[in-house]
Amino acid sequence: MKTFTLGALATAVALLVAGAVQAQAPNIENLKQMKVSGVDPSMPPVPQEGKNAAALRENLKRVKLPPGFKIELYAVVPDARHMAVAPSTNMLFVGTRKSTVWAVTDRNSDGVADEVKPFAPSAKFHVPNGVCWTKDGFLIVVEHNRVLNFPAAEFFYEGGDVAVIETVAQGKLIPPEEESYNHHARTCRIGPDGMLYITLGQPYNVQPRNKIDLFNKVGIGGIVRMNAFDGSKREVYATGIRNSVGIEFNPKDKTVWFTDNQTDGMGDDIPNGEINRATRAGQFFGYPWKQGKTRMTDFGYDKDPLPANITDPQVYMDAHAADLGLAFYTGKTFPAKYQGGLFSAQHGSWNRTTPIGARIMFTSLKADGTADKTEVFADGWLDADTGLYRGRPVDVAMMKDGSMLVSDDFAGALYRISYSAP
Repeated sequence: MKTFTLGALATAVALLVAGAVQAQAPNIENLKQMKVSGVDPSMPPVPQEGKNAAALRENLKRVKLPPGFKIELYAVVPDARHMAVAPSTNMLFVGTRKSTVWAVTDRNSDGVADEVKPFAPSAKFHVPNGVCWTKDGFLIVVEHNRVLNFPAAEFFYEGGDVAVIETVAQGKLIPPEEESYNHHARTCRIGPDGMLYITLGQPYNVQPRNKIDLFNKVGIGGIVRMNAFDGSKREVYATGIRNSVGIEFNPKDKTVWFTDNQTDGMGDDIPNGEINRATRAGQFFGYPWKQGKTRMTDFGYDKDPLPANITDPQVYMDAHAADLGLAFYTGKTFPAKYQGGLFSAQHGSWNRTTPIGARIMFTSLKADGTADKTEVFADGWLDADTGLYRGRPVDVAMMKDGSMLVSDDFAGALYRISYSAP
């Protein structure tokens, strides 16, 4: 029997990783030049009917909505996370925290997806959670440590090879030595200025003091913006954020809204989750000195004077409900109460003795564009009798017909919420 030393094992792992990176590089170079990568073009679709789909529909009967609203299964999509609804066709792209971006298509325009299959498998994605569109129809995919841009993706997604622009090369979004499996899911949006905005979670429960300067410089624990095509003009837009996994622009006043996930291990009811609003570049949102209404005790942050320039949250959410994706309602079919308001998804708690979350929230706005009232809009994925999750909402997205999609990475599905006057 052969014995391996730790050093030999580390060397073997390093060689395997290096081999995987080298295998990816030619693929990207071929795609950038519109050349064939050699990947198998056959992409079997995800079954949309059967026992699993029937069970998902049965679970949706437990979801409570305001009068006049109904929720239906839109598509079976494994590990479904953040969504990007296509600008010109009845399809969308769905990111995951694994290695797949899904192309979801409603080919007969009946309000239910007909086909779900992998997008651009030759790109070999790594945690492609963040998906968003440029104004002229380029699909942005933000991975853990890379940003790719796919021209006209909604029209050229049928095969395994798709033209790509490498906006940020592998290992250039954050320093590779700061990569972590913790808080590594990025989200993105194109701003009114045409720039690409990306949320970058910091990888610690509470970041140590010796990381603050580096993180502020790079934008880890914040939001960065850059040119969506070549990554130029990069700057840190906002700091003092623990782990935002949801960003959106208010189309009325162009302000940036984002969620922030709270620190674990401080008890069931603190600190509050946050929905924040940024009105300009350079704002600081308090972390790690403060989150919600709570001072951070790790590394003695609570002994420091509280920084004077903190921008407080617009909404204080329940602790540990895990607020993720959010979107403004831009349709016309929901009642007037909801038009122009903010919907947001709560993934549900893990760090709590009594689970909370797994629901969709709604926040109305005041005339000045700030938050007014927040209430539960859709609830029921958390079984009150057993404390078990039957689903965990991640993101919300608005469809052109005025309906709203909800993604669920636990059940592996997209749901469609629509309204008809009772």
